[in-house]
Amino acid sequence: MGDKVVCVTGASGYVASWLVKLLLRRGYTVKATVRNLSDPSKVGHLRALEGAEERLHLFEANLVKEGSFDGVIDGCDGVFHTASPVILEHVNDPQVELIQPAVKGTLNVLSSCAKAQSVKRVVFTSSIATIAYKKHTQTTDVLVDETSFSDPIFAEEMKQWYVVSKTLAEEAAFKFAQENGIDLVIINPGLVIGPLLQPTLNETSQCFLSLISEGKYTNATPGGMFIYVDVRDVGNAHILAFEDSSANGRYCLVANVMPCAQVLDILRQLYPTVKFPMCSQDEENPSALPLLQVCNEKAKSLGINFTSVEQSVKDVTESLIEKKFFKISEFNI
Repeated sequence: MGDKVVCVTGASGYVASWLVKLLLRRGYTVKATVRNLSDPSKVGHLRALEGAEERLHLFEANLVKEGSFDGVIDGCDGVFHTASPVILEHVNDPQVELIQPAVKGTLNVLSSCAKAQSVKRVVFTSSIATIAYKKHTQTTDVLVDETSFSDPIFAEEMKQWYVVSKTLAEEAAFKFAQENGIDLVIINPGLVIGPLLQPTLNETSQCFLSLISEGKYTNATPGGMFIYVDVRDVGNAHILAFEDSSANGRYCLVANVMPCAQVLDILRQLYPTVKFPMCSQDEENPSALPLLQVCNEKAKSLGINFTSVEQSVKDVTESLIEKKFFKISEFNI
């Protein structure tokens, strides 16, 4: 793929950093956008990637500024739109912090894609939040797949603003792509875990950290279940969705769904001398929790072999320890 030029928006993010790494490894030339080129915490780890010196070109772009992506996207064969704010809790102004940048940013990027004659396909990073968040998934055992859509009105009532922002952004992307003849493939990952490339703690890794250090889990997922996927699988899924000409529509990218207590049990087996907390939500009666299930057959047909939960949990925990976000010594018995 050495002759292919692609754009990755929001390249300093958790998923996007891995996507850039994997694209460079496959020989792509990558034009990557970030908000601030002078911030070493946003670009240092990208510049250090293998192949970056020869084939990575960094650009500054603003999601909500019209035309900001025109020059970057022009000449690209494909665009991976990952840039979107992730705030799962403590949202002060939903419109400004989440909804506007998610929706307007998506339309700005797609507008640049429509102008560029070179773009063959756009791969859009959405979320399982656009698939599984509705009233009955909170209270009953249910199986969801790519035909399932979250209820933004219910999400708004529950003040789940991240769910609202991702749902509205995906709807806007789908509509714009249809009206403008853009070949759009949508990736819907669960809670993303796995090793961090960037030096800062991202929101989903913070969720995992809260679980293993305090036994708390974000309420932004249906039923409070651990609906996870490995960050490396997410990166690979984006690339396969771009390269496979038969790829289409949405892809549920969830390796497994389990009670939070099970994740902590895995950690107790990995670190038998460490006393991890009990999970606050399911320590009393885990079997009473509604167990949402996500069908991942379509993702598997794309060629994704999901990383085991044991491997993902081990790798993200070791990464958090290495980057000094988690001090395991504090939990020793």
